[in-house]
Amino acid sequence: MKAAIVGCGFVGSSAAYAMTLEGSASEIVLIDLNKKLAQAQAEDILHATPFATPTRIMAGDYSDLEGTNVVVLACGVGQRPGESRLELLGRNVKVFQDVTPKVLKHAPEAVLLVASNPVDAITEIVTKISGLPPGRVVGSGTILDTARFRALLGEHLGVAPRSVHAYVLGEHGDSEVLVWSSAKLGGIPVLDFAEQMGKPITAEVRSRIDDGVRRAAYRIIEGKGATYYGIGAGLSRIVGAIRDDERVVLTVSNRTMGIKDFEGVTLSLPRVVGAKGVMASLEPILSKEELVTLQKSAQILKDTTRELTY
Repeated sequence: MKAAIVGCGFVGSSAAYAMTLEGSASEIVLIDLNKKLAQAQAEDILHATPFATPTRIMAGDYSDLEGTNVVVLACGVGQRPGESRLELLGRNVKVFQDVTPKVLKHAPEAVLLVASNPVDAITEIVTKISGLPPGRVVGSGTILDTARFRALLGEHLGVAPRSVHAYVLGEHGDSEVLVWSSAKLGGIPVLDFAEQMGKPITAEVRSRIDDGVRRAAYRIIEGKGATYYGIGAGLSRIVGAIRDDERVVLTVSNRTMGIKDFEGVTLSLPRVVGAKGVMASLEPILSKEELVTLQKSAQILKDTTRELTY
């Protein structure tokens, strides 16, 4: 499968590296305004292929997107000192108004995978600009937050994170919702599993895990300036699901259709992901408190995109 990445900074290059290690695509095209950066990233990652999978990776331009199945959009501008979130979004609208038509001109059948933050708002922006069916514009959403939740639960319980089935929904941001009520391991509710393992989830443990998920980005950015390895792996996972038409359930961001409480809102819910992007969205079973919190998260996102003009 042929994939492309627009934007070769920390996130874009980490996604390309993860995709190469995992074999998520057989061919990867890297595009960046800084052509020397794209070339350097392609050359560096190419040197890893003897230790990984036989991936063709090259720096190119939009004309090289012909035949591409999925395009990762990791481009955009950074926040200026004193700039509001809405002002930043307004400047990013202009970036995606320029990039999106160029991508679709050469890759009209591709799934657009949005990685740029704030990812939910930008996924909605790209959906509107592109005019594509909403399923073909997928945001990375809370796939990373869900991974953090699973990793921290696995660490506390002493089991592999892959055995943990627990989700983070809503905004990829401060209003996200950790869904404790349906978290399970081996079909057993997480609280019962924890008791059986002699590692109960007390209020203190729950608070620590919540903070570990919700505040992770702030700590990582404070320590090294940006987060990129986790999301790079998450993007590779989504690309692999598209490549193999897996129809796997992932918490990705997408404009919601057919679910009353979240109709028309672009946020993360459990969604079935296959060759054409999001194939179906699932209505999560939530506690009353979780539902109210998720509705608040949806309203925050709705208000943000309503204020944008484009």
